[in-house]
Amino acid sequence: MPTVTEAQDERKTAETYVVGVDFGTLSGRAVVVRVRDGAELAAAEHPYAHAVLDRELPDGTRLPPDWALQVPSDYIDVLRTAVPEALARSGVRPDQVMGIGTDFTACTVLPALADGTPLCELPGLADRPHAYPKLWRHHAAQAQADRITALAEERKEDWLARYGGRVSSEWEFAKALQVLEEDPEVYRRTERWLEAADWIVWRLCGRYVRNACTAGYKGQFQDGSYPSPDYLAALNPGFVDFVTGKLDQPIAQLGEEAGGLTAEAAAWTGLPEGITVCVGNVDAHVTAPAAGAVEPGQMVAIMGTSTCHVMSSDRHETVPGMCGVVDGGILPGLWGYEAGQSGVGDIFGWFVRNGFPASYTEAAAVLGRDPHEHLTALAAEQKVGEHGLIALDWHSGNRSVLVDHDLSGVLVGLTLSTRPEDIYRALLEATAFGTRTIIETFETASVPVEELIIAGGLTKNALLMQIYADVTGRPLGLIGSAQGPALGAAMHAAVAAGAYPDIRAAARAMGQLHRDAYRPDPERAAAYDLLYAEYRLLHDYFGRGANEVMHRLRRIRANSM
Repeated sequence: MPTVTEAQDERKTAETYVVGVDFGTLSGRAVVVRVRDGAELAAAEHPYAHAVLDRELPDGTRLPPDWALQVPSDYIDVLRTAVPEALARSGVRPDQVMGIGTDFTACTVLPALADGTPLCELPGLADRPHAYPKLWRHHAAQAQADRITALAEERKEDWLARYGGRVSSEWEFAKALQVLEEDPEVYRRTERWLEAADWIVWRLCGRYVRNACTAGYKGQFQDGSYPSPDYLAALNPGFVDFVTGKLDQPIAQLGEEAGGLTAEAAAWTGLPEGITVCVGNVDAHVTAPAAGAVEPGQMVAIMGTSTCHVMSSDRHETVPGMCGVVDGGILPGLWGYEAGQSGVGDIFGWFVRNGFPASYTEAAAVLGRDPHEHLTALAAEQKVGEHGLIALDWHSGNRSVLVDHDLSGVLVGLTLSTRPEDIYRALLEATAFGTRTIIETFETASVPVEELIIAGGLTKNALLMQIYADVTGRPLGLIGSAQGPALGAAMHAAVAAGAYPDIRAAARAMGQLHRDAYRPDPERAAAYDLLYAEYRLLHDYFGRGANEVMHRLRRIRANSM
């Protein structure tokens, strides 16, 4: 009879695993996950060598304001580095891995040749900004987005309501139209306009398919079609064949197999050639089942550099300022809603870089804290409203519910006694107010939010989580994984490889959720109601046309460049 240790070794040998790779804003993360129960055996992270290009290209070519580009080779480096490292740390043999799934920030898009070669890698185009991938937070196509919205309103295009009545500068059509109008040669040489989520899957399996998630939310693909050529020609005659000539491709559903891992990708990753490669997906959307959110009304806020709010519902309604509602966009058989905030962790990071004095650096070092930990600890000592400040969380524009990336941040109440921790706490609170605004907009539109679940890197900040519970007046559930998107990508890979019949079954076995991790304090919640009322006054005053100072300042800055 085998010993207990031998039986355990035998079971481990018989186990199967999947790999999930999450391509974020600044780095990519790989995780090795056990198919049976979602246990994460090991993870590895690889920072992008070029990070975000928002001031200049690698050769020094200057970029205008509101640009955000990336270098596609950085994505391949994640496959070469993070995946083998995670696999080695896990102790799992490569032949035990049955599939790989990926997720990506969205809308991150790139122009490429017909074979998938990014234009920025071609001779003579390395100094052309429009030849590079445009990161999700590239907001320089606001003028094109405004025209896309205005024309759709004028023509009463049915699809516009599915996006809350406004098209974002972050999405596929606005960014492509910007290329056409600012660099016609790059547009002409573009044979494929690709979501990075699909490009990386193409590199893994050698087959290009459009994933249903980005096509629906970022490409205005609704009820089997894109905006018509007639509509596109009315935007710009040169745009008439954008869909038919550069964008259109077979649509694959979430959790389907895109193909088998190629020999080249197997050499990069250390995984076996031929294993299942799952159809691409969006970082936020794959996180919902990873957090066990597979029922109507469970809103998941994935909080990192930005926040994406996703929720499935059995109701189809028009929610003003939502990023989209797509049939089956998150889970089959339900309407998937998306909203979001363009800046959250980015705002906190901006303040630490620019508002952390030398004396605070010294004090934090003595206490063994990093700047965020130090400011959080100081801010946690305050009562609600003690700092006398209110902020608007628009440093990277407003994604929802105003859908205007020409808006900017505001801080009201500064005095000569204001301290860094006061401002830091006000910024934390502002992002919570933004999330409450989104939730209330959904509920006003008859799409009830039954449960609020938080995922992403910012869950580690206990003060921030408690502020969100107090501001929204709701208990918060927390995902049980530090790598929610990567876990969700791995779960979809398990479905694609045939380990589970659908993503709901995978979520029941592999998802991780801690309910009621934070509960609102009634006294603090009442105090925040007063501050939230002030936030909404500022929100509507600056965001709904009463005072256009932010837009005027944008124009003044643009004219001074």
